Amino acid sequence: MRLGTLPRRPRPRLARASAAAAALLLVITGCIPGLTEPGDDGGQSGVSDAGGEDGGDGDDAEDEGPALAETAPSAAQDLPGDPATDPAYAAYYEQSIDWGECEDVESYGEQVECGTVTVPLVWNDPGAGDIDIAVLRSPGTGADPGSLFINPGGPGGSGVDFAASSATYLFSPEVRAEYDVIGFDPRGVSRSAGIECLSDEEIDEQRSLQLDMGTPEGLQEAEDLSAELAAACQETDGEVLPYLDTTSAARDLDVLRAAAGSEQLDYLGFSYGTYLGATYAELYPDRVGKFVLDSALDPTVTLDELSAGQAAGFEQATATFLEDCLSRGEECPFKGGLPEAEQQLAAFFESVDAEPLDTGDPERPLTGSLARSAVMLLMYQDELWEAGRMMIGQAMAGDGEMMLNIADLSADRQEDGSYQGNSALAITAINCLDHPAITDMEWQQQQAATLAEDYPIWGSSFGYGNITCGAWPVQPLREPAPIAAEGSGPILVVGVTGDAATPYEWSQSLAEQLDEGVLLTWEGNGHTAYGRSGGCIEAQVDAYLLEDIVPEDGFTC
Repeated sequence: MRLGTLPRRPRPRLARASAAAAALLLVITGCIPGLTEPGDDGGQSGVSDAGGEDGGDGDDAEDEGPALAETAPSAAQDLPGDPATDPAYAAYYEQSIDWGECEDVESYGEQVECGTVTVPLVWNDPGAGDIDIAVLRSPGTGADPGSLFINPGGPGGSGVDFAASSATYLFSPEVRAEYDVIGFDPRGVSRSAGIECLSDEEIDEQRSLQLDMGTPEGLQEAEDLSAELAAACQETDGEVLPYLDTTSAARDLDVLRAAAGSEQLDYLGFSYGTYLGATYAELYPDRVGKFVLDSALDPTVTLDELSAGQAAGFEQATATFLEDCLSRGEECPFKGGLPEAEQQLAAFFESVDAEPLDTGDPERPLTGSLARSAVMLLMYQDELWEAGRMMIGQAMAGDGEMMLNIADLSADRQEDGSYQGNSALAITAINCLDHPAITDMEWQQQQAATLAEDYPIWGSSFGYGNITCGAWPVQPLREPAPIAAEGSGPILVVGVTGDAATPYEWSQSLAEQLDEGVLLTWEGNGHTAYGRSGGCIEAQVDAYLLEDIVPEDGFTC
């Protein structure tokens, strides 16, 4: 059975990979996994004080914990002035978007227009070359609409595809009348100098990998494969790899704002898109217009803490899914109470690790990594739980076809074997620049063991976060630090209490960091709230977008 195309929902790729494959195509990031006991610290207790208060330069590692990877300066971080008023950047800021026909974009019946905007490759050296950023507009229906920029997350998600497929169903007619909805592919993503390190066949191979990271042989193979991935990316895309950080993307976003003719940036970012939006607000607080950050990534976390938080989040979300499943009687493939169901799911994964399931395609059996990817997708949208129960039931009965199809859906793999976009690669390139990790291998091994013990279903999928980034040809460019965006005006931060991919505590943390953060809470399941909350979050956000009515801080529904 093959599922039809589902509406695109904003979701981060933080948890795309699984098990050993996580070590290669990053399993951590606005799209990738996390680890620790959930609690008041946001699920980060297992890595508290990592690198010390100074961001982990290693000077006091004995006293302050294991050191983080050493960071290098971002070419976009400390510029001598405001590029918008600097003659060296005038050619970029004086652009206007030449909207025209879209090519190779599925619009699902929407009227859309496409264009490009040119930005500097190296922000502190505007003469070093350019990148063209792909943009798509779903025109507003009103007489004189403004521009609302959206980002679906990732990192690595295509905003062009997201806007093309989602603008009509995601936004109300009133919002559509007030705004052109504009999506864009950030630098390094899809149509915007998208990196192309691996072939589709090689991505298939890495997604299905089975490595036993608990053995020296498995760990060595993971390190070797990570080195091969890094070398391949350096060979194919070495000129752009050092400049794919989120600070550079936020600078690009300001050029997009100007090219669209807006004095201020109106923005709705989901998941990783909250990190991009918060970074923009920190750089340009006076240009922040209506800003909504849905399901936040905490800018203070390390790569290890990011993985830790997600490990805890997915474990709890899976328990909620299993409880719902058990309440449905014969519809549920699991039996007994919650502890028994958790044991049955863990045992299923172990059985598929040992012997992949037949899928009807002898070239692509269902491995443990692919099975975990399929089940993980269910935690992003409780709307998928009914199909998920069927999928798991069939797989537990020995038929892995539906589970393979859903695993492919989670990775944007098409029926012809090609991948839509390059998110599986971009997530690694961007995360390795944005989030330093702890480099000590003994510490990583201890943390991996702790995760596997504390989170029996998902913990083993979230360890060893630094294996891929440790081999990456570019150093990380940002130390974990809070973002205040002083002087920005109100910024809405939306959190979901049952969010596995960006745990609710991260939204609480970002709202507290922001100088004028306003926290909205949806007591629901899955990833992101706007467009999924049944109207309660949408009503608050729309009143803000349309009438400048700022919700009460702490609003909950």
